[in-house]
Amino acid sequence: MRTVELLLDETADQAVREAWRRLADAGLPSQARHRSPTNSPHVTLAVCPELTAPIRWELAEVAATLPLPVRCTGVVRFERPTTVLAWALDLDSALARLHRRVWDAVASDSPPGTLNPFHEPGRWAPHITLGRTRRAGAFADRRIPELLPAPPLSIQLTTLRSYDTSTGSLEVLNARP
Repeated sequence: MRTVELLLDETADQAVREAWRRLADAGLPSQARHRSPTNSPHVTLAVCPELTAPIRWELAEVAATLPLPVRCTGVVRFERPTTVLAWALDLDSALARLHRRVWDAVASDSPPGTLNPFHEPGRWAPHITLGRTRRAGAFADRRIPELLPAPPLSIQLTTLRSYDTSTGSLEVLNARP
């Protein structure tokens, strides 16, 4: 499977890594414990079986629209198959359009039933994961608001990339020249 993700500007990246560190230091689930060299703060837009030529063509067009400013709206928790603590992003019209273009690209050239329904427009909740676990209620700890640094009010989404879950490799998806 291939992800389609947005990376953050350097200041926001460092703020997220500080939040990861504080959660880990408090003994809570944290992305800081994910030691892969490919682990970095990001926003996942979609996941698809492969990046075909038509998908790549459209993603190059999307990459050309970056950077994109977004606003962080605070802490959010998801209880899905995994429990996630994250910083939520405002789904303004520009981010919604970018996400729709990515979704339409991957949906148009992926087999039916292969896309994650949580990434579908209307269901997608843009966020930056701080910690994740399979333990339900893991982030009910009342200390969390005091542990976390204030999220950056404004973030620049700077780079479109893909992670290949089969090979563990990363690829920056550049705009066409």
